[in-house]
Amino acid sequence: MRGRLLTLIGILSPAIMVASVALHAQTSTAGQRAGTPPRTAWGDPDLRGLWYYATMTPLERARELAGKATFTEEEAAAYEREFLERQGNRATIVGGPDWWDEVHLANRRTSLIVDPPNGRIPALTPEAQKRAAALAQARERGDSIEDLGLNVRCLQWASTGPPMLPFIFNNNVQIFQTRDYVTIYNEMIHSARIVPMDGRPHGTIRQWMGDSRGHWEGSTLVVDTVNFSDKASFRGSDRNFHLVERFTRTGRDTIEYRFTVEDPTVWTQPWTAVLPMRATAGPIFEFACHEGNARSMEGILGAARAEDKGSER
Repeated sequence: MRGRLLTLIGILSPAIMVASVALHAQTSTAGQRAGTPPRTAWGDPDLRGLWYYATMTPLERARELAGKATFTEEEAAAYEREFLERQGNRATIVGGPDWWDEVHLANRRTSLIVDPPNGRIPALTPEAQKRAAALAQARERGDSIEDLGLNVRCLQWASTGPPMLPFIFNNNVQIFQTRDYVTIYNEMIHSARIVPMDGRPHGTIRQWMGDSRGHWEGSTLVVDTVNFSDKASFRGSDRNFHLVERFTRTGRDTIEYRFTVEDPTVWTQPWTAVLPMRATAGPIFEFACHEGNARSMEGILGAARAEDKGSER
């Protein structure tokens, strides 16, 4: 799956790439103290570079850990040890252990979700529950390609989002930055978002990765995204999905990535998750999954039709 270094010029705007590289070389370091987040030559907080967001902290807190937001040091060590043992026994997992990224708990936390305080995704609305049940049945039956997830079809991967969430491999993201644009380029499925920073309003075209607009709030990059296609659902979201991501440079080698999701026709309240990003030397590799995943589609749908014929006898 991992291959040669992916050529970005054919994916991202050449002007953005050239400007980003040139301006990065001009970044002034004079007067910066150790541990002080750097700034670009034009004065914005500098988020440019390669970042790694793998963690073994689950999105949701386990029910048996209700009310416990963090582990003690001893509990964290035991959890990490047991996690790696369980992972090593998962013989059928995609790729195998040679592909897995190194992971640890994020600040000994028991969940990435920080709001609601119980660390769990809020309940679905009654309408969303019905839609989720119907979709699950359709996917189990293998009725059509359209019923299968975008990741199954190698079109878009849930770990790249938006929002971004850790997976077992390819947890790298590269950020490019100019005065007027920020580009967020994910290793998994080679997804790239070009985020305008010039104050323009949102567009009206619905897209798989939504329509993003960015601005600065102090030292935090805020990316506001709407107009998601209903073909690209995030954990059951629909056309009303609204995402706000916050990237805060907390040191020379760290970014806090915080996102809040809201969809009143899906969840009974908004919810927020936080995960750390760490600087990495890279490189970013290509995830060479055949677009459309045709061979797998043939197998999945063929098996479903064979099962249908068997049930008719």
